[in-house]
Amino acid sequence: MRILFDQGTPVAIRRSLTGHTVRTARQEGWATLTNGYLLRVAEDAGFELLLTTDNSMAYQQNLKGRKLSIVVLSRNRWRTVQRMIPVIVEAVEAATPGSYTRIEIPVK
Repeated sequence: MRILFDQGTPVAIRRSLTGHTVRTARQEGWATLTNGYLLRVAEDAGFELLLTTDNSMAYQQNLKGRKLSIVVLSRNRWRTVQRMIPVIVEAVEAATPGSYTRIEIPVK
């Protein structure tokens, strides 16, 4: 699966997503794109999943009819995120075109 990490997504997660191609919005030259446009260009470029920490994505964008699945992390601080790696990997593996999954990252 081709996975795009949005700005703010801890890049170290990539090590746990073996068997997938992971790129960042910065690597693609899309770091400054707004959410709607980012979703469009990511889909056009063949990405299948967006991993983001933008918790307002579902409210700002119409996700109906999207080919791209979206997994949202409620926080981006690596020390808290890394404890949730198994849950994140499971969500990525279970994602289907157009799906939206939010993963609550506990503060402690």
